[in-house]
Amino acid sequence: MATVALMLIAASLLMGCSTQTKATVVPALQVINLGGKVLCQDCTKGYGEWAQGSQPIKGCKVSVTCMDDRSRIMYYGSDETDEQGQFNMVVNKFINGKELQAKSCLVRLVSSPHPTCNIPSNFAGGQRGVKLPIRPTVVYRDLVQYQLDTFFYTTPRCDKPADTHDSFECHGNNNY
Repeated sequence: MATVALMLIAASLLMGCSTQTKATVVPALQVINLGGKVLCQDCTKGYGEWAQGSQPIKGCKVSVTCMDDRSRIMYYGSDETDEQGQFNMVVNKFINGKELQAKSCLVRLVSSPHPTCNIPSNFAGGQRGVKLPIRPTVVYRDLVQYQLDTFFYTTPRCDKPADTHDSFECHGNNNY
């Protein structure tokens, strides 16, 4: 009887140990985090204020578009900036069972609610859009984050005029 009791105690101890030493499986990273900042850069200011005095814009819309391997849109999302001009987007890494490749994502400026600072500039690629870097800025435990360079809007007065070719140009002939 004592040996049966001793065997039951030993078996229960072994079962208890085996459940405690069970290996934990870390799930694959499920999301990609994108972050950055949007500022207003006014060229009518002096150089020091223009270069260093940019102001954050609250409510700017920034978008991310991710393509699949056949150049079709796989994901589109957007975010608005906060009081500090910062945006943060979380993108699911798996969409319809397919893994999204961060290198196929493009982030760009969409719109600005500012009454005068609403022309997207291409400083840091905000107007045309920028691809995510090959390597994330932060990788820590279950966090993968891409921190983008600062995007800028400017005023209409600072916008570079488009080259226009109209009939008033002189093309080498002096026909008046």
